Amino acid sequence: MIKKYLLAIDGGTGSVRALLFDTNGNQIAISQQEWTHQAIANIPNSMGFDYINNWVLIKECILDVLKLSKINSDDILAVSSTSMREGIVLYDEQGAELWAVANVDARAGNEVKFLKEKFPGIEERYYQQSGQTFSLGSIPRLLWLKNNQAEIYEKVAKISMISDWILYKLSGILASEPSNAGTTGIFDLKNRTWAYQMMEQVGLKTNIFPDCFESGTSFGNVSKTSSKETGLSCNTKVVLGGGDVQLGSAGLGVVKNGQVAILGGSFWQQIVNIKSTIQPPIDMNIRINSHVINNLSQAEGITFFSGLIMRWFRDAFCDKEVERALKLGISPYTILEDEAKKIPIGSYGITPIFSDSMKYGKWYHASPSFINLSIDPMICNRYSMFRSLEENACIVSKINLSKIEKFSSIKVDEIVFAGGASRGELWCQILADVTGCRIKVPKITEATALGACIAAGVGAGIFQSIEDGAEKLVSFEKEYLPNINNYVKYQEIEAKWIKIYEAQLKLVDENLTDSMWKAPGV
Repeated sequence: MIKKYLLAIDGGTGSVRALLFDTNGNQIAISQQEWTHQAIANIPNSMGFDYINNWVLIKECILDVLKLSKINSDDILAVSSTSMREGIVLYDEQGAELWAVANVDARAGNEVKFLKEKFPGIEERYYQQSGQTFSLGSIPRLLWLKNNQAEIYEKVAKISMISDWILYKLSGILASEPSNAGTTGIFDLKNRTWAYQMMEQVGLKTNIFPDCFESGTSFGNVSKTSSKETGLSCNTKVVLGGGDVQLGSAGLGVVKNGQVAILGGSFWQQIVNIKSTIQPPIDMNIRINSHVINNLSQAEGITFFSGLIMRWFRDAFCDKEVERALKLGISPYTILEDEAKKIPIGSYGITPIFSDSMKYGKWYHASPSFINLSIDPMICNRYSMFRSLEENACIVSKINLSKIEKFSSIKVDEIVFAGGASRGELWCQILADVTGCRIKVPKITEATALGACIAAGVGAGIFQSIEDGAEKLVSFEKEYLPNINNYVKYQEIEAKWIKIYEAQLKLVDENLTDSMWKAPGV
C-alpha cells in the first residue's frame, strides 16, 4: 500500500515553515526560513509584509521538504496553511497583490483616534460583536490606506489573511475561514461570517470580502503555475486552514469547551475554549476569537514577543553558548537551561520588563529593560537573566489566565503547553510552579503545523472533522506537576512584578522612555 501524506505551511511571526506529515500525524520532514517584517520608510509604527520575497521563501521550503522526504509529490493528498493572525493582504481586480501588513502593524493611530471621536462608543459596539478592538484590527488600517495612499485603496478589490494568501498562491482561488478572518475585527462571532455593515458605517468598501467557509473545507487543487514553482502535484487538494492559535489548539487536542492551552512561540497565547454564545467581557481586557471548531470561541490572552525576546537574548549575549551548541549538535537553549537550573527561584530578584499582561482596550508596553540588576557577576549573568526571562513569560501568562478565569468562570487546573518553549524542561516546570497547574506536553510540540495537517486531512477525507483528527493524532509524552512551595513564592514575585511594571509604564506616560509597542490610537 502506497503511503500518503499531508502538507502544512506555517507562516509565523518570525519564520515560515513547510512540514510534511503522514496520515497518522507522524512528522516526515520540515524546512524553515526565518523572515522579518520591516518598517516602511517614513511611516512610523509600520510593519510591512513582503509578499514578493516571502512567497520565494515559501517555495524554497516546499521544494526543500520534497527533497528531504524523497517522496512522490502525487502522494501528498492535501495542503493547508496557518499563519500569524491580523496580518492582511489586499488585491486588485486581477488578483495581484497590492499591499500587505504583518500582525502588529500599528501605523493607523490617527485613524483609531478619528473613529473613536467621530463615532462615540464604536469600538465597544464592534468589540461586543467581533471580540476584537481596534488595536490590531483591519478597519483602521484600511482607513489609513484610504487617507494616505488613495491610489492603492481605489484599486482594492479583495482582502484576505496571510494564511488565505498562502493557499491563494498555491491554488489561484481566494477564500477565507472564521478563525483568522475574525481577527480583522470585521466579523460576527455568533454567525461566524463577515460583518459588512461595520465597513459601511465608517465609509469603507463593503464588497471586498472573499467567501467564508469553515476550516477543513477543500476548495481547489494546486494550480499548474504553482505546481511548476513548488514541485507539488496538481492532484493535491488545497484546504482552508486557520489562525495559528486556533489550529494550534486543534493540534493540542484542545477542541472541547473549557479546555486550556498555552502556545509558546514568537508570541505566547493563553487560550480557553468557551461557547460561541458567550458575550465578550465589558472591560475589553481579553480578546475573543472564533475557534476552528464550529460553535466554539476562544478567550485569549497574548504575551508579546516572548519567543522573539529569547532569540534576541541568544543572539546579543550568548555567542559562546551558540558556538558550543554547534559543536555538540544541540540547541543553545539546552545549554542555557542547564545553567539556568542552578539559579534559584526569582533569579536573584532580576525583573524583566517586556510584555505587559493583556489590556486589550488600551494596550501598550513599557520600555524593554531588566530591573534590579546586580554588579556581582556571580549573581547577575547570562544564566540568571535567561532564567528571569523564562519566569517572566510564565508570570505574564498566569496573569492573563486569571483574567480569563474571572470573565468565563472556568477554573484552570490543567494546561496543554506547546510550541518551541515547551521543548525546555526548565520552562515547563516553571510554568507548572507559576500557575499551580498540571502541565501536559504533547509528543508533537509543533502543534500549529499539526493543526494545519488535521485541517488538510479533513479536506482530503482522512478525518470526519477536526475534532476527529485531533482525537486520533494528538498524544502526550510529558507531565509536570507544580511544586506548591514554589507556587507560593511565585505569587509574591508576581505581585511585585505588577507594581514594578506599573511604575515603568509611568515613565512611558511621561515621555521619559519609549514603549516597546503601542496599539494604534493609544
